[in-house]
Amino acid sequence: QVQLVESGGGSVQVGGSLRLTCVASRYDPGATCMGWYRQAAGTEREGVASAAAVNRITYHAASVEGRFTISRDGAENTVHLQMNSLRPEDTAMYYCAFKYGRCGGPSPEYTTWGRGTPVSVSA
Repeated sequence: QVQLVESGGGSVQVGGSLRLTCVASRYDPGATCMGWYRQAAGTEREGVASAAAVNRITYHAASVEGRFTISRDGAENTVHLQMNSLRPEDTAMYYCAFKYGRCGGPSPEYTTWGRGTPVSVSA
């Protein structure tokens, strides 16, 4: 069973930066998609960004375009989310997620989820 371990959440002030990392293990290499969702208290879950392993295509939600950057490293089992120019509305629990196959957009139907890492942005 695929396992995901997230790290890098924390608290920052408006305009600050954070880098989230997620490492996947126990999966079959090849065409995979990894990405991030977030969910703030009282809101619906939102797909933030996704990245494909095979062709490295990335997708970002409109709400984070130009501020967040998702990337997968050479080993392909790790995905990073570089978050710059953070805003209070970015405050949420961020979840790493995984699926086999293509991403197809910033909010694919993932099959495996991490436990989440909290991000808090204060004014």
